[in-house]
Amino acid sequence: MADLTVDAQAPGERFSHHWNLVVGAGRANEGLRADWQRQLREVAEVQGFRYVRFHGLFHDDMFVYREDGEGRLDPSFQYIDTLFDAMLDAGVRPFVEFGFMPSQLATATKTAFWWGANCSPPTDFDVWERLIRLTVEHWRDRYGIDEIRRWYFEVWNEPNLRPFFHGTKSEYIELYRRTARAVKSVDGALPVGGPATSNFVPDTRFDGETEDTSAQIDTREAPDLDALDWKPVWLEEFLGIAASEGLPLDFVSTHPYPTDWALDEHGQGARLTRGVDATPADLRLLRSLVDGSAFPDAEIHLTEWSSSSSSRDRTHDYPQAATYVVKANLDSIGLVDSLSYWTFTDIFEEEGGGQLPFHGGFGMLSYHGIPKPTYHGYRFLAALGDDLLTRSSVGAITRDSTDGTISAVVYNYPDEVTQTVPASFDTRENAERTLATGSARTTTLHVTGVRPGTRFRVELLSPHSGNAIARWDDLGSPLNPTREQIAAIRESANDLRRWELEAGPDGLDAVIDLPAWGVALVTQLR
Repeated sequence: MADLTVDAQAPGERFSHHWNLVVGAGRANEGLRADWQRQLREVAEVQGFRYVRFHGLFHDDMFVYREDGEGRLDPSFQYIDTLFDAMLDAGVRPFVEFGFMPSQLATATKTAFWWGANCSPPTDFDVWERLIRLTVEHWRDRYGIDEIRRWYFEVWNEPNLRPFFHGTKSEYIELYRRTARAVKSVDGALPVGGPATSNFVPDTRFDGETEDTSAQIDTREAPDLDALDWKPVWLEEFLGIAASEGLPLDFVSTHPYPTDWALDEHGQGARLTRGVDATPADLRLLRSLVDGSAFPDAEIHLTEWSSSSSSRDRTHDYPQAATYVVKANLDSIGLVDSLSYWTFTDIFEEEGGGQLPFHGGFGMLSYHGIPKPTYHGYRFLAALGDDLLTRSSVGAITRDSTDGTISAVVYNYPDEVTQTVPASFDTRENAERTLATGSARTTTLHVTGVRPGTRFRVELLSPHSGNAIARWDDLGSPLNPTREQIAAIRESANDLRRWELEAGPDGLDAVIDLPAWGVALVTQLR
C-alpha cells in the first residue's frame, strides 16, 4: 500500500503545467484538414494546450516560395494564413518551426518522409534570410506585433540527424545565425531558439561536423544503458557559440526521447529503450547546463517527446503509454517550461497514412478522433491545480490557487517494469506482454483541512476502463470500421469507471485500488 497525506490548508509550492503548453503535430499541410482542426479544438479545450508545433511550414505543398517576373522573392502566404487563422480561432498559437527548405532553394534532392521533405541548407543563405524576414513581417502585419510577440520561433528540426539536415553542424549554426537575425530584425522581442536536436546520447557520434555512426558501437553493446553518461546533442557547444558571437537565444530546445536508435551506416543496430527515470534525469541535467551557461534566463522547451520516436510503435495505443506520460511529467515538475507530446493526432503522414485504425501512431487521438489512453492521461494532468501540496513515486496532490479546490493524480507504474514502456514495433505482442506485467497496488489519499461533506469524483483509467483498443478488438479489429463501430469505440474510450467520495469529520480518506498501469484522477466537486 502507498499513502499520500496532506493538509489542504498547508502552504503549497507554485508550479506551471509544463505538460500542456505545447503539443506536436505532423506537418503544416495536414493542418488544413477539417478533421485535424476539429481534433485540435478538442485538445485545446479538454487538455488546455496553448501552442502547436509542426514541420513543413515552407514545404512545397504550402506554396510559399514564389519569385516575381524579375526573379525576386515574392512569397505567397495564403495556405499559411488559412492554417494560422484556424489555429488562433481555436485558441492555440503557433510554436513556429522554420523548416523545411523549399525545393527551389534546397541544395540536396534527397528528401525525408513519405511527403518528401527537403532537408538541406539553402543554396543561398541571403535568400533564406529574406524569406524569414518577409514571413515574420507578414505575420506582424496580419496579426499585430503584440500577438506575435507571444509566439515562439524555432530554427529547424533535428539538424544533427542526416535525414533531417543534409548539411554540417557549421551550416546549421549559419542557418541559426541568419534566421535569428531575420526574426530579430522585425522585432527584438520576438523569442527565437534552438538547436532542436535529437536527442540525448552517451557517445561521441555527433561531436564532429556530421554524424559518425561508428561511434555508436559502445552504446549498442552496453550491458547497462543507464550507467552511461547521457548528454543533449550539440547543446553545450551551441550555447558556447551563441555566447561568444552574441547570438540571440531566448529559449533552448531539444528532444529528450527516452530511447536511442543506435544504428550503423547501413541502418542496422539496436532500438534501445532507457530506464523509466530517463526523462526527469535528462531534464535535470538540461536545467543545470542552461543555468550554468551565459543564458540562465533562457526558457527550456522540449519540442518533441514521447515514449519512443517511432510512429509505428504499437505501445502508443495502450494504457501503459498513458501511465508513463503521467509519471514522467509529474517527476519533471519545475525543471522545464514545456515538454511537448509528439503528437496530438494520428493524422500524421511521415510514413504515409496508418493502415489500421490503431497502428501505433504518435497521436493521443486516433485518425478517427477516438481518444487513446494518453488522451485521458493528459486530461488528468490538466485537471491538477497550480499549488503542489505533495508528490511521491505514486502521484501528486495539488490545490487550485484561485478557488482552493483539491485535485490529485495517482498511478501504478509497476515495479516489475524498470524501463520506459518497452516499444512494440512489428506486432502488438510486446505491447500485450507489457500490459499483462505487474501487480495491483492500493493507494490511500489522506486529505485533512476540507469540510465534512465535501464531495470528490474519482475517474479510473486502466486496461479495463477507457482502453479504446480493447473495444476495437471486441469488434473484430475491423480495418475499415463503420460509422456505428467508430461511435461504439469512441463511447467505450470515454467510458471510464467513475465514482464519488465524501469527506468525513477528519477529512477525505480515499482508498483507490489500481491495477498495473492504472491511473486515477481525484477532483473536488464545486
